[in-house]
Amino acid sequence: MLEDANIKLGSVAGDTLGVSGRKILNAIVKGDKDAGWMADYAQTRLRARRKELEEALQGFVTDHHRKLPAMMLREFDSLERDIVALEADIRKRLEPHQDVVARLAEIPGFGEVSVWTVIAELGLDMKVFGSPERAASWCGLCPGNRKSAGKRGHGRTRKGNRWIRRGLTQSAIAASKKKDTYLKSFDWRIASKRGPKKARIATAHKQIKIAFLIIRDGVRYRDLGPDHFDRRNAEKTKRYLVKRLEGPGVKVTLEPAA
Repeated sequence: MLEDANIKLGSVAGDTLGVSGRKILNAIVKGDKDAGWMADYAQTRLRARRKELEEALQGFVTDHHRKLPAMMLREFDSLERDIVALEADIRKRLEPHQDVVARLAEIPGFGEVSVWTVIAELGLDMKVFGSPERAASWCGLCPGNRKSAGKRGHGRTRKGNRWIRRGLTQSAIAASKKKDTYLKSFDWRIASKRGPKKARIATAHKQIKIAFLIIRDGVRYRDLGPDHFDRRNAEKTKRYLVKRLEGPGVKVTLEPAA
């Protein structure tokens, strides 16, 4: 609808329905036609792009363009209220399990919704799965193991619980952006060899196994650190780095630290 009115808000604002975007949309609905005045509603980082925003708001808005967005925004606000009410109900239901919720929230990449999804789909009794690997397989987060006549077929993941699979894939993306964590280092190692898509599934697989152990054993998450893989095989890491440095024709000498 905005594009039809030649309003290019989406090309400047990353979130059209963010704080700044909503103020601008409300001004359009009320009939404000001054692009410069509406651009003043921009906040934080969007304010630095005020000139671009002013150009993007110079459209041809009619009564039709004001009426339909007003209806859409009312529906959006109604859905937001329903979501807030549902989230409040979920929090109330999980009050007896706040200890588990707090411990799961410590996993890098896990937000409140990720924790809710794991508890809702896996439950709190891990005896039904037996092992972390079986839980990950049930979620559809394990690589395929198809063999025939001694030959290995494709390694595509099996179909599993779509809700937890989708939620943890998003959590894996968030974990890949967390600085100085084991999961970020793990994701980077897989992505550098097999691509980002396989890395997301592998990281989600790792997350569900961690969540399984936290729920079953009642322990807290302990991050292994971003240098875990380097420390695990220090000699191999040294040889690899020396080889990389010697590639351009540099002679490398290693000395032990004090």
